[in-house]
Amino acid sequence: MAEPTAEQIAGQIAGQIAGQSAEPPAGPTTGPSAEGRAARSRPVAVTIGRRPEPVHDVAVYAFEGMAPFELGVVVEVFGLARPELGGLLAAPWYGLKVCADRPGAALDAVGGFTLTARHGLDDLAAADTVVIPGVRNAFSGEVSPGLVEALRTAHERGARIVSICSGAFALAAAGLLDDKEATTHWRYAELLQQRHPRVRVNPDVLYVDNGDVLTSAGSAAGIDLCLHLVRRDHGAKVANSVARRFVVAPHRDGGQAQFIEAAVRPVEEDEDGIARSMQWALDHLSDPLTVSVLARAARMSDRSYLRHFTARNGTSPMRWVVTQRIAASLALLEAPEGSVEEIAAAVGFESAATFRHHFGRVMRTSPTAYRRSFGRGVA
Repeated sequence: MAEPTAEQIAGQIAGQIAGQSAEPPAGPTTGPSAEGRAARSRPVAVTIGRRPEPVHDVAVYAFEGMAPFELGVVVEVFGLARPELGGLLAAPWYGLKVCADRPGAALDAVGGFTLTARHGLDDLAAADTVVIPGVRNAFSGEVSPGLVEALRTAHERGARIVSICSGAFALAAAGLLDDKEATTHWRYAELLQQRHPRVRVNPDVLYVDNGDVLTSAGSAAGIDLCLHLVRRDHGAKVANSVARRFVVAPHRDGGQAQFIEAAVRPVEEDEDGIARSMQWALDHLSDPLTVSVLARAARMSDRSYLRHFTARNGTSPMRWVVTQRIAASLALLEAPEGSVEEIAAAVGFESAATFRHHFGRVMRTSPTAYRRSFGRGVA
């Protein structure tokens, strides 16, 4: 059989990327096998000169009576094409499948419209990351038995399991949260603890990362957790790019409080001492920063500053400073220059040991491991 030309090979690759069958090479050929057809139907990420790599499959669960926001968050983060990322990706991007108990059936959503999922629970169980954006009724305790079984199957084969809002009830029903810390929307937290006493429910955080099982609080906290997953998989620059297109803050520490008891009121920037002090701190991260220093920048007493800052931001001033220093360190770790000790000093930590401690708490990995995964030109 004649060797395929370069043009024919390029055509085959283009066909794979488009999810279509490529033109066969010239000469006699047999019909494609079922295995070959399946391989061509699976999305691939292609870099010329390397073997095509499979995408990272994300499956999100859709159900009757669901609120569309959380589903939309998952679709926005993992389902959109990302041409703006260009050469930033060092690993394949995501392929998204919306899955339901009965694929093809119309599902009524909150707001008076219907949606149809093309994929079933077998696809959900086979995905690399599974996202449960809620359950139909957290108060009734109703969780699809098929979903519970699919979650257990996915987890046993090594998938990453994620919940948003009331989706934690499905993970708990599958036993995936037993003896783990987890969170959910604050209004469901007490119920989750009562119904699943082995779960260590923390109602005061945006999300909890247990490595292969992650949970988040309601609605907007799902954005934070999805961006956290992108940051884990692809690094800070990619996550920041996705956040920029999303028009949201690129990083909120998962330990931030989910419910802030504060009135919403417009303020003039020059009258807003808290905002002024936060901007000043971002411009002076390498300086020694204390509550007293920040309070002076805000022209407030220490006690008043601490109270107003926490009420407004849902976290303490110094915890916020630590999170901003960690965020500032990510780009430095991704660059080949600078030791961990030098980076720690550059973002304001007293020592490399202190930097490593706080980095591990916020990022759930070490600075060296992060650099190894996401550093450019770093061995």
